[in-house]
Amino acid sequence: MNRPRRDAGHRPRRERHRIVISIKTKLGALVVGAVLLTSCLALVAIRTSTEFRYITIFAMIATLLITQFVAQSLTAPLDEMNTVAGSISRGDFSRRVRGADRRDELGDLALTINRMADDLEAVERHRKELVANVSHELRTPIAALRAVLENVVDGVSEADPETMRTALKQTERLGRLVETLLDLSRLDNGVVKLRTRRFEVWPYLSGVLREANLAASQRGLTTSSGLHNRTDVHLHLDVSPPELTAHADAERLHQVMANLIDNAVKHSPPHGRVTVRARRGPFPDSLEVEVEDEGPGIPEAERHKVFERFNRGAVRAQQGPGSDGGTGLGLAIARWAVDLHGGHIGVAESSRGCRIRLTLPGSLPARD
Repeated sequence: MNRPRRDAGHRPRRERHRIVISIKTKLGALVVGAVLLTSCLALVAIRTSTEFRYITIFAMIATLLITQFVAQSLTAPLDEMNTVAGSISRGDFSRRVRGADRRDELGDLALTINRMADDLEAVERHRKELVANVSHELRTPIAALRAVLENVVDGVSEADPETMRTALKQTERLGRLVETLLDLSRLDNGVVKLRTRRFEVWPYLSGVLREANLAASQRGLTTSSGLHNRTDVHLHLDVSPPELTAHADAERLHQVMANLIDNAVKHSPPHGRVTVRARRGPFPDSLEVEVEDEGPGIPEAERHKVFERFNRGAVRAQQGPGSDGGTGLGLAIARWAVDLHGGHIGVAESSRGCRIRLTLPGSLPARD
């Protein structure tokens, strides 16, 4: 299956509740300590008839030693933070600041810098993975298309309809990949706006399933595209109540359902069954949709990253007759579209196969 992106910067963090001792408190304690030390030495001088010049010199030395100790404890972490920040600015995200467990403002600052380094390291890792995966995905259809055209130019094969259909399929695959990448670009830039309307769920989902069946039959059984090519899988629709309606962006929801059905069909066993269920959600006017297949399912350890970009998963489903691995972008885009609606999508528990459940709210949340 494709994956949730959980993306960089969105991982859960365990916040620690700790008693913070302010630096101002420490400096105040330093001043009070110096005054008390000087007063005690003055009393000792009065009672022992010691000359005040000796007491003064001793008090100054003791105060300087204490001040030096406190200053060192305050400036050493700042020097280390400066060094780590410089490394981060040069692209080295491996270094971390020590002392994040300090119970003062410097400890909070160290913790913030370390979190920033973690996030930047994750972003850089995802960037490299994105470049590598996109390069791989583009290279495959381009190489196939080039081979077909070279054979035609060299006279190895004729430019007959079958050869041109093969070239067209690779071109279509390139087009789909570019379109999904554009969708991800719009996602990251936040330029996509929803055009919501109310519509009946039964005829809407019936149309989505008909398009999925028609597209599969037109592609036949030899396509190498990212979409499924199965014609032996039965698609079943279950909407209750029949007059159920939804309030959503029909185009974006179509994108979600097409990707979910495509994945379910690709990972189904021969002559398997894919069921699409639609029900009223837990809140007034909300919608809950499930897509369930009869494939090998997703291991529990893999479920948290099912919707990540370019994640194809390490599941047995890719051994199915309709699975070619895809681009690993379909479910990432599905989650994005659901998030735009303020809804939720995830892998639900199922006794057999894989069940993906999405919930859309009845009214869209306010956005800044």
